[in-house]
Amino acid sequence: MIRKTSDHAEYVHEPQFHIIFSTHQREPWLGKELRNELWAYMGGTIRALKGVALVVNGWEDHVHLLVGLRPDHRISDVVRELKKASTVHVQELDRKSGFRWQEGYYAFTVSSDDIPRVRSYIAGQEEHHAHGKTPSFLDELKIFLQENQVDFDPKYLE
Repeated sequence: MIRKTSDHAEYVHEPQFHIIFSTHQREPWLGKELRNELWAYMGGTIRALKGVALVVNGWEDHVHLLVGLRPDHRISDVVRELKKASTVHVQELDRKSGFRWQEGYYAFTVSSDDIPRVRSYIAGQEEHHAHGKTPSFLDELKIFLQENQVDFDPKYLE
């Protein structure tokens, strides 16, 4: 959406997306120190792409992002660049690691009314997983897809 303010056009970052993806084979690569560094880096990558990172968080084997993108962004391009840049960053931090992300991702549009709820959900990822409220990324993903009434074949989640 473009909104006219005074003498110039300004981009309003809509739509917002909840993006989710996992480490390769859901391996628990992302320890606490690395997570903190990586989430900040990923937020910076979104900003460098002229998007808005509303919140980035996750657990040892996956990441959730709530982002606002410009109308000229393609979600597939943003996710590809985000994965590429963050993989290089992790490998630079730990040259011995074979870190990589899974192929693919999940992306859902988020209405303006739902932003506070989704932001809170993403911000609570560590507590959510550390205290066993959801035992695995796969379980969380299945619940998330069901709650959002997304038809899926479980064999494609394995």
